[in-house]
Amino acid sequence: MDPKEVDMPLSPWGKRKGGFLACMFVFVLGAFENMGFVANMATMVLYFKLVMQFDLSASSNTLTNFMGSVWLLSVIGGFVSDTYLSRLNTCLTFGTLEVLALTMVTIQAYSKDMHPDPCGKSSCVKGGKASMFYTSLCLLAVGAGGVKGSIAALGADQFDRTDEKGKKLLSSYFNWFLLSSTIGSIVGVTVIVWVSMNKAWYWGFFIGTVAALVGFIFLALGKPFYCFQPLGSSPLLKTAQVIVVAIRNRSLSIPTNSDDLYEINDEDRDPFEEKLSHTSQFRLLDKAAILHEGMTPEPWKVCAVTQIEEVKILTRMLPIIASTIIMNTCMAQLQTFSLYQGYFMDPYIGSYKFPTASIPAIPLLFMSILIPIYEFVVVPFARKLTGHPSGITELQRVGVGLVLSIISMAVAGIVEVKRRNQANKNPLEPISLFWLSFQYSIFGIADMFTIVGLLEFFYKEAPSGMRSLSTSFTYLSLSFGYFLSSIFVDLINSITKRIAPSKQGWLHGDNLNNLNLFYWFLAILSSLNFANYLYWASWYKNKKDTTTESGSNLKHRMNRSYNDNEETTHILK
Repeated sequence: MDPKEVDMPLSPWGKRKGGFLACMFVFVLGAFENMGFVANMATMVLYFKLVMQFDLSASSNTLTNFMGSVWLLSVIGGFVSDTYLSRLNTCLTFGTLEVLALTMVTIQAYSKDMHPDPCGKSSCVKGGKASMFYTSLCLLAVGAGGVKGSIAALGADQFDRTDEKGKKLLSSYFNWFLLSSTIGSIVGVTVIVWVSMNKAWYWGFFIGTVAALVGFIFLALGKPFYCFQPLGSSPLLKTAQVIVVAIRNRSLSIPTNSDDLYEINDEDRDPFEEKLSHTSQFRLLDKAAILHEGMTPEPWKVCAVTQIEEVKILTRMLPIIASTIIMNTCMAQLQTFSLYQGYFMDPYIGSYKFPTASIPAIPLLFMSILIPIYEFVVVPFARKLTGHPSGITELQRVGVGLVLSIISMAVAGIVEVKRRNQANKNPLEPISLFWLSFQYSIFGIADMFTIVGLLEFFYKEAPSGMRSLSTSFTYLSLSFGYFLSSIFVDLINSITKRIAPSKQGWLHGDNLNNLNLFYWFLAILSSLNFANYLYWASWYKNKKDTTTESGSNLKHRMNRSYNDNEETTHILK
């Protein structure tokens, strides 16, 4: 079938398909899937210690390694949804694995025969119990990672980024996407956590499993409303081609005039591919675009300027990713050591016992209030001052978040000193659990700025065929942050046990006496990292689209790129 003969609908954003109507299904999944996911993250460090018989450091490292794996595997979800499956099918496929894994976790929590006995070691899980435990965690990491690597981009695809209105709506989408996830998280860390801590662990896991299942069913029901991006070529293959050809041409001289570099003619270009202008950074890669006289352009012999620029974009993103890792290392401490702090604090409000693992509800409540205020008050005001569709740039938002994370770690150290002093003075009258709300609240606001800023930045800057993969870079930073947390815990313990008079590390066993020093170490490290971030943020050059089509042709091309269903998309490709 000739693609030109296919009768396609008008541009769908806000009309027949796409827009916020389609995003409602994405928001529902974001809320329901996060109910169980965040509740599990809030309670698992205690579940590992109290039920699965890990010690404090092993519980912390098991959780941070698991979380790191989830965010790392989100890159796989992004890659698959860009290249092999639609974003919707990727979410549903990995979602099935997530629900299966949650079911396995629930079964193990329910069966006391699958709980290990105390053994006095860092980990007491062995044999079949260990097989069940680690298999369920691995499946959960794969499933949740794949979903998180594709869901944000599915919603963002529903907006037209070629005009100012579409850019504003896209910016608003990421704010509302975070709000939907936040609302689900609030339910998770209050209702589900309360059930886990006061009724039974397996009831909490069961509710999370059902919530996730309902969310994925609802996402599938939205299929008739979605706009689907066409699948692109493998980003890994395209990157490899540029590197191989550039190495092969390493002895050649780059033309003085960039117009002499090879580029595909507009008539021959894939209608779904955006044309990118040449940039001067990473000039060595330009050697891949040198076309020898008489040579026929072939993928492994010469690369177009646009293809090279796509690789340059991904390369420029790497320092930005690296500069946010330390912040996510700090986040890992709030989900591990800070929760364990609360275990030794007064959890009562009058006669009501507040679950320790529900403390994250406080910053989440702050976020649920601040996100609408930011969207309806701050952004319009900032737009008038800056003229930017988002009010301030994405990288500026990330910078604000990094500063707040520094403050959060400093406050965490102060609160821990107060907790420890009171515990030494009168162990029977510990300070209130709500002292932890200060560090959580500050970090919650930091997270609001950073996560949304990174998601929007990576989606906007990504080449057209790599948007899910690029968006998952946000979670890649989270992954490295969690893994780095485990490394820091082991490293700090290894170093301090050699110099401490007690010959025990700061974070040894169940010891919290030197936890404030660890928090302040992270605050200092975060300050140094912020200076590093400022350099790379100022160095980064934003992508420029050099599409030369007329307005009518561009509109026709965009109409074609968002199809009634995936079958039509496949036909057009």
